[in-house]
Amino acid sequence: MTFTLTVLGTATPYPRPDDPCSGYLLRTDHTAVWVDAGPGTLAELQRHLRPDRLDAIWISHTHADHTADLLACYYALLFADLPPRAPIPLYGPPGLADRLETFLAGAAPNPASAAFQVRELHDGHHAEVGDLTLTSHAVEHGLPAFGLRAHHDGAAFAYSGDTGPCPALHALADGADLFLCEADGTGPHHCCPEDAAAAAKGADRLLLTHVGHTLTRDQAAERATAPVARTGDTVVIR
Repeated sequence: MTFTLTVLGTATPYPRPDDPCSGYLLRTDHTAVWVDAGPGTLAELQRHLRPDRLDAIWISHTHADHTADLLACYYALLFADLPPRAPIPLYGPPGLADRLETFLAGAAPNPASAAFQVRELHDGHHAEVGDLTLTSHAVEHGLPAFGLRAHHDGAAFAYSGDTGPCPALHALADGADLFLCEADGTGPHHCCPEDAAAAAKGADRLLLTHVGHTLTRDQAAERATAPVARTGDTVVIR
């Protein structure tokens, strides 16, 4: 059975032509999970499947470059020509439902609940989604933020989300077949490429993403001795 990662976007802190912000699609033969929903990623998602066919959405933290397309998805699910379906499970940090409520003000008590079943993450949170097991690990980003560990049929995928270097990041990556690490490289709450490489020592493979504007892709790849993800790439996890 296949277990793949498709890159829907990598840009920070705003989308570029042909490169939306952070967003990824985890898929097996039977399950599809949208991981982070940065602006522009919903359009890329639709190259692979309709949003109403998602089994779940998982959000690492509430910054707009990782969440903004949840709003577009809300309107797609409720007001487009998609078949009606039950609200999609939406896993995210504390406060995500309130953030959506603010943007979607005007319907009560929580208009987001028409499209999403919001379930708050905590350190060690486990969710069974189809044939995927999703485990969330608290990381350091100056606000509630989580990395993701996904397991399928003996294979392990790890995703850092935005974080600075921290012990949890090393534990997250340890033993993963593929470690996707954001390497913005700016400020105290982001990893640089060297931080990503250090955290990835226990992983089989490292793939950089979300490289900051102060670095080129080639510079980031050289500094981490690892490839940099590109929008549209699909990688077999194992």
